[in-house]
Amino acid sequence: MNKGLSLRANLLQAAGCELYADITADYGDQIYTFAMGCRFDAHGNLLFTVKEPDTIEGITGKVNADGGALTFDDTALSFPLMADGQLSPVSAPWIVMQSMRGGMITSAGVAGDQIRLIIDDSYADDALTVHLWLEKDETPIQAEIYHNGCCILSVRIANYRLL
Repeated sequence: MNKGLSLRANLLQAAGCELYADITADYGDQIYTFAMGCRFDAHGNLLFTVKEPDTIEGITGKVNADGGALTFDDTALSFPLMADGQLSPVSAPWIVMQSMRGGMITSAGVAGDQIRLIIDDSYADDALTVHLWLEKDETPIQAEIYHNGCCILSVRIANYRLL
């Protein structure tokens, strides 16, 4: 639990952070995968650029508590909403970051060389649950977002660094 609280304190004291997110969205009957370069400011607002696949590379956008926006030329990025309309797959890194910054840590444990935190993103009945894996040095490396007990989004995290 202390590693999770330390991660949160360091994140809240930083000017922001950057990371590379490899995202898998599972709709049950269809799976989408894509990757984004992400930059968060000190308030947790996200600016992103899609890096993979080539067919949607270069699309940029932003996500914050008020919603999100996409910018693109001749390429559309459209995913059905998930979790009863609560989120789009491009908002997965933002959900993970918001959980890291202020979600309720409900469980913490160690498995091998990794720390696993389970975090509820809110106290609401329709709360999303984030399972977050950290290296021993508190570097986030993997997250899964659950809704109604099912994993709907997974995020592999690389090149995480505080600003």
